[in-house]
Amino acid sequence: MTDKKKLKIKIFDKEYSLLVENEGIAKELAVYVNKVIEETKEELPDQPAQTIAIIACLNIAYDLFLEKNKNREFLIQSSDKIKKIKLLLNEPAISDPS
Repeated sequence: MTDKKKLKIKIFDKEYSLLVENEGIAKELAVYVNKVIEETKEELPDQPAQTIAIIACLNIAYDLFLEKNKNREFLIQSSDKIKKIKLLLNEPAISDPS
């Protein structure tokens, strides 16, 4: 079992204590989430905090779906190329008539 470390992060002007396995990744995630929330707050300054948080979550989910779809497309293309290469490797070699 991995040792977890206690980490304090600040998101949307509120401090949270987390138990994390990787401090670096956790800090990076907190910075990213806070950035998306702050950008959303700037775009929707008159909205309540809960609305800003939900819109920010949807923006993060949208980014995740885009990345998942890119990854899925990459896997499909690479799988197709591997199949083509295997087919080419299995073709009999053409003999030199000379």
